[in-house]
Amino acid sequence: MTFLGHVITGLSLGSIYAIIALGYTMVYGIAKMLNFAHGDVIMVGAYICFIFVMNLGLPPLLGIIIAMAVCTVLGIIIERLAYKPLRSVPSLAVLITAIGVSYFLQNAAQLIWGASPKSFPTTFFNFGGNQGFTLFEGQLNVNYAAIVTICICVIIMIALTIFTSKSKMGKAMRACSEDKNAARLMGINVDKTISVTFAIGSALAAVAGVLMCSTYPTLMPTTGSLPGIKAFTAAVFGGIGSIPGAFLGGILLGLIETFTKAYITTDLSDAIVFAVLIVVLIVKPAGLLGKYRPEKV
Repeated sequence: MTFLGHVITGLSLGSIYAIIALGYTMVYGIAKMLNFAHGDVIMVGAYICFIFVMNLGLPPLLGIIIAMAVCTVLGIIIERLAYKPLRSVPSLAVLITAIGVSYFLQNAAQLIWGASPKSFPTTFFNFGGNQGFTLFEGQLNVNYAAIVTICICVIIMIALTIFTSKSKMGKAMRACSEDKNAARLMGINVDKTISVTFAIGSALAAVAGVLMCSTYPTLMPTTGSLPGIKAFTAAVFGGIGSIPGAFLGGILLGLIETFTKAYITTDLSDAIVFAVLIVVLIVKPAGLLGKYRPEKV
């Protein structure tokens, strides 16, 4: 039963990484840039939800919707002010800008909400006054938050897959991912498409922030930094630019981290996660589901 409990915990953690990684992989797949401020948008979403639920007394679901709306607007503003002027410059300048935006969001959060950790409510997913249920005659405790997190991740992944393959905007995203100049010639508004991509990724970041803080209830200005890095690792692990790859990479990363902490040591869990990533990239440089695309020079 202990093993099954670790599987559920790993799937829950991996689902959080997968939702964050979907934001990374969409932005990279379409805009061909690494938005390292994405992890801090997670933190902003969690703070917004915390303020509206704990301070203003709104229902948790409404708090999550407001957090998604705020992060959507924030993502569009970041893209317009920080990244859009750098479309034609070398990628190193964009990377340095992303790091600068990350530190700006962290320091802004510290000025607005303070540096002291806040205790995020863990009662978001209580049903019937209970935080979970038991299986196998009480031998296995299952938290509702873990089940809800896994289900939300699967729903988001399926919805994004359908959106990118069936909708007009989704097809525009795929066209921009293949060749932005050719997409412009076909009448696609590339700037609008990239802005929508940032909006969707930022909204997903808000959801991930609330889910993460509901499971690990400590909220502070640096809350999104390490999960953001790990989610980026998950995106690369699965094949950055691939939605199924981000999902698979996040799930595998969560399982590896959980089993490492349970059966080896908590001190080396992060090191082992990144070691596995290095081995995978040596064998498959494009990631598990990524496609190798040689560049013509």
